[in-house]
Amino acid sequence: MKALKRYVAWYLVVAMFLIGIAPKSEAGFAPSGEIALAQVDRASDLQKVQSVLETKMVRDRLEKLGFTQEEIQSRLSRLSDQQIHELALNLDQIKAGGDGLGVVIAVLVIILLIIVILNLTGHRVLVR
Repeated sequence: MKALKRYVAWYLVVAMFLIGIAPKSEAGFAPSGEIALAQVDRASDLQKVQSVLETKMVRDRLEKLGFTQEEIQSRLSRLSDQQIHELALNLDQIKAGGDGLGVVIAVLVIILLIIVILNLTGHRVLVR
């Protein structure tokens, strides 16, 4: 019975490791270029980009980089409709500060696995 527990524990360790290193993939329909170009609405995309640029964090960061509001507006006006559309689509994927929840969960799972393995093998850790 003890050997079975050991095999199950090692199986779970290997399975969690393989699941953890698998890359994230997203699937979806890829529209053709002609359809994507027809759906571009410059006014709504520009409004979305402007709302992100008006947030305090983004505005402060751009000021630290040395950009004035006039420079930002002139650069936005030089972008094509397709470039503004791509920028507006990519704004949804930006995560300010990163995703710390995944790291916390990964650390907790690793700690839990170490505790389970130590208990299954009969080892004890004493802190004095």
